[in-house]
Amino acid sequence: MDRPVRQRLASLSDFQFGVVATETLEDTLLHLAQQNEQAVQEAAGRMGSFRETRIVEFVFLLSEQWCLEKSVSYQAVEILERFMVKQAENICRQATIQLRDKTEPQNWRALKEQLSNKFILRLVSCVQLASKLSFHYKIVSNVTVLNFLQALGYLHTKEELVESELDVLKSLNFQINLPTPLAYVEMLLEVLGYNGCLVPATRLHATCLTLLDLVYLLHEPVYESLLRASIENSTPSQLQGEKFVSVKEDFMLLAVGIIAASAFIQNHECWSQVVGHLQSITGIALESIAEVSYAILTHGVGASTPGRKQPVPPHLVARALRAAASPNT
Repeated sequence: MDRPVRQRLASLSDFQFGVVATETLEDTLLHLAQQNEQAVQEAAGRMGSFRETRIVEFVFLLSEQWCLEKSVSYQAVEILERFMVKQAENICRQATIQLRDKTEPQNWRALKEQLSNKFILRLVSCVQLASKLSFHYKIVSNVTVLNFLQALGYLHTKEELVESELDVLKSLNFQINLPTPLAYVEMLLEVLGYNGCLVPATRLHATCLTLLDLVYLLHEPVYESLLRASIENSTPSQLQGEKFVSVKEDFMLLAVGIIAASAFIQNHECWSQVVGHLQSITGIALESIAEVSYAILTHGVGASTPGRKQPVPPHLVARALRAAASPNT
């Protein structure tokens, strides 16, 4: 087994549940809920447009190569997402001002080319900044970053690397300790453990990480299917899509869906109990939890794998989820 993989597995096995005081759990859960509500309210129309599969896969593979823990890869994706959204907003703002003042427009093609040329540098800077937030584990050094960029054919100096980090930090007003779905997942698993969940939190945790990776890598397909299911229409309008953006930024909803899907995979007979606990903890409706977990499962276990000749039919997954969610079962 490769050394990076061994280190990742070691970090997973070291994760412990049931060691946090209940008062701390209550305060942290309340803080996360408030943070999530604010993020949902502030969700803008362009958010989520940079969580593309190729970008997320690049970040995940780079984090694995540098032996970073999973939280770093999610944090890096969120930092990059916010930074690129800010860049897009600044461009639109400048264009609006120039149209209003009837000033000579900038060369947008040159500006776009400049952003494209620096994208890999900015991406790597986001991973490096995320690693610094997890300084207890491992920080990616400038030498490591420069060697990696050089291997890709990008020649940069240490000064340019520092400037790139500062550009990201200034653009986000130095607010880079962003919440990630993993924080919500792990907090809810901790609470589930105290509530007497029949499926051990440690078992759910490993499956949750796999499904969370899946959702990040298949972000658009998962949420597109969720949108179509919510409006009961296969062709949503642009307005419906824009209103649905707040759902994409709801990490609490994603977390309960991830845990519910994990519970279904681990022990579907206990699924109703797990979902009931999640509903009482978060206040999210059982139907919403079932819809999100169904979307995740149909893109996960519903896909063909080397060990399975035929995919699990989505209607069978849906039938099982509806049966488990029924109050009469």
